[in-house]
Amino acid sequence: MVLPAGLAWSLMILSMICWGSWANTFKLTRGVRFELFYWDYALGLCVTTWVFAALVGVPGPDGLAFPASLASPTALAEAAAAGVVFNIANLLLVAAIAMAGLAVAFPVAIGTALIVGTALTFFVDRKGSPLLIAIGVAFAALAIVACAAAYRAQAASSTVTRKSVIICLVSGLLMASWAPLAAASMRPLPGALTPLVSLAVFGLGVLVSTVPFNLYFMRRPLSDAPVTMGAYTQGGVGWHLLGLLGGAIWTIGTTANLVAGSSVGFAISYAIGQSAPLVASLWGIFVWKEFAGAGPAAKRALATMFVCYLAAIGILSRAG
Repeated sequence: MVLPAGLAWSLMILSMICWGSWANTFKLTRGVRFELFYWDYALGLCVTTWVFAALVGVPGPDGLAFPASLASPTALAEAAAAGVVFNIANLLLVAAIAMAGLAVAFPVAIGTALIVGTALTFFVDRKGSPLLIAIGVAFAALAIVACAAAYRAQAASSTVTRKSVIICLVSGLLMASWAPLAAASMRPLPGALTPLVSLAVFGLGVLVSTVPFNLYFMRRPLSDAPVTMGAYTQGGVGWHLLGLLGGAIWTIGTTANLVAGSSVGFAISYAIGQSAPLVASLWGIFVWKEFAGAGPAAKRALATMFVCYLAAIGILSRAG
C-alpha cells in the first residue's frame, strides 16, 4: 500500500498524539488502581481493533476480506505474540505512570522503546534511510537523557523512586519488541496479514493475556496492597468508560501507525509514533502540573527534551 506523503505524515502525527494522550484517561479516574482500570482498557482496545478490521479492512494478499484473509499460521502467531509482549510492557507502563507520573514515565519507557524498537523494526522491514533513522533516534536518546536530568533536578521534591524508573526501563525494553513482531506478520510473503487484520489478532492477544497478567498484578502489586475483582465490579460507570476510551484511543493511534508504516516503512512510522513522550510530557507538565515549582535546571532540561524530540521527528520525517 502506497499512501500520498501528506496522508502518511498525518497518520503518523495522529499516532503520536493518540499514543501520547491515552494515559490521560487513567489520570482522569483520579485514584482508581491501575490494575482495575486495565480490565476496561484491554477490552476497549480489543473491541476497537476488531471493529476497525471488520468495517474498514481491505482485502488481504489472497484477495479475501476480513476475517478470511487470516491465512498464514506464522503471521497469526507473530501478530498474537506482539499483543502479548505489548500487554506486559503496557501494564508496567501504567504502573509506572501511577508511581512516577506522565512527565517521567512516558519519556523514559517510551523513549527506550523508540530507540530499541526502531532498530529492531528496521532489521525486519528495511525501509528508509538507515543513516537518517539512526540520527533521528540519537536525538530521541538525547531527549531521554534530558528527561532524566529534569528528574534529578526535581528529585528533592518528587515522588519518583528508583524502583519506578527501573519499571519504566523494563517496560520500554519489552515495548520495543512488539513492533518488530507486528511488522513481521505483514511482510510481503504469501499469507501475510494486512495492517488492520494484524492489529485485530494483536488485540485478541492483548485481551487474552490480560487475564493471567493482570490477575498476577492484582495479587502481587508493584506499589500497593493486593486488590480483588470485587473492587472492579463495585466501580463507578464513569471510570469504566474511561478505561474503554483509553483502549480505543490507543487503537486509533496504532491503526494510523500501521497503515502509514505499510507505505513509508514500519521503522519510520514506529519511531515517529513513539515520539509520544513529547505529547505526554506536555499533558503532564501543563495539565497535570507534575513539575509545578520546578527550578531553573529542571525547566532547562525539559526544554532541551522538547527540542530534541522535535529534531528527532523532523529528521525521521525525511528518512523515507
